[in-house]
Amino acid sequence: MKKDIFFLIVLIAGFNSAFSQADPKAEEILKSVSAKYKSYKSLTATFKLVINNEKDKTKENQTGSITIKENRYKLVMDNQEVISDGKTIWTFLKEENEVQVNDANTKKDAITPSSIFTIYEKGFRSKFMGEKTEAGKTIEQIELIPEDAKKPYYKVQLSINKADKYVMSANVLNRNGIHLSYSVDKFTPDAPAEESLFTFDKSKHPGVEVVDLR
Repeated sequence: MKKDIFFLIVLIAGFNSAFSQADPKAEEILKSVSAKYKSYKSLTATFKLVINNEKDKTKENQTGSITIKENRYKLVMDNQEVISDGKTIWTFLKEENEVQVNDANTKKDAITPSSIFTIYEKGFRSKFMGEKTEAGKTIEQIELIPEDAKKPYYKVQLSINKADKYVMSANVLNRNGIHLSYSVDKFTPDAPAEESLFTFDKSKHPGVEVVDLR
């Protein structure tokens, strides 16, 4: 589930638009989103995440926030925090008061918030699905289909703010019947981001159990 959440959160920022078999209109839009994002030194966003289990007919709602600065990030969810300084990843499980420590995954296909510039370089078909208006804003809709049938998801639906060029919402449809829907409540480019934000401070979590998995 953590990888699925990461997949959603990286969509907040924008992405590389070198898609194979890309719809020219969709590719044009995604290039604009990517260029906009790359112009920021940092960003923060708050979001809502809805996890729908079509098989069990259950729904789970979560809220969260993320700060990204180059290859560093801090993701805060209801039940966990994920922090990375680009070299180490700390996953803090709030209820267990436990932090798991891992090396940052440097593989090109790793799904993390900082992989936003490479995750869509290949392997997707993109299609422009049209425009709609919500709350006075023009929304551009794009559908992504992975070319690899082994991917856990079979479709990603994006809604992009036409004026500001950022992803307002995304739906990830998984083959296991779990569908993830996320929407951005607030997006702040070039937000202040101190370096201390991207490391786990054990002193702020009395009694925390450290599990080093490196």
